[in-house]
Amino acid sequence: MTVTPAQLRALASRAETLAAEVRAACDTPADVRPGAPDPLVGARQAADWLTRAGDDLRQAATDLARTQVEPCAMTWAVCPDHGNTLTSMAGVSTCRVCGRSRPTPRPGEPCGAPVTWKVIDPAGTETRMCAGHILGARAVSHGATFIPLDQALT
Repeated sequence: MTVTPAQLRALASRAETLAAEVRAACDTPADVRPGAPDPLVGARQAADWLTRAGDDLRQAATDLARTQVEPCAMTWAVCPDHGNTLTSMAGVSTCRVCGRSRPTPRPGEPCGAPVTWKVIDPAGTETRMCAGHILGARAVSHGATFIPLDQALT
């Protein structure tokens, strides 16, 4: 089984819930003889460890999500820095802004650049895109919501 960021976040929530339950249980005075050492020191320490585990699991989920590369599936060519600014001639695409050239992709060939944005259109359809494609999408997608994936993961 491959671990996912969602699974790690769920485990973090469970650790935080358990830590809260342990702390609540420790708030009830233990029935011990006067002057005896506190028998719940270890339980309180375990609650602190559970809280730390929850924090570590959330950070691991964020780190994992950032390292998982999802390729952009958009099928029109764009400049990765300037978006829909390409002109093509004789099998070479050139950005009108920066002048960068590259071979023109075959029709229908997916972009393949790392996905960095989530776009939600007014109907609720979610599409993931790279930074280059998001520039073109912003110009034509009226009423859509654009969310950077690092923000969507937190």
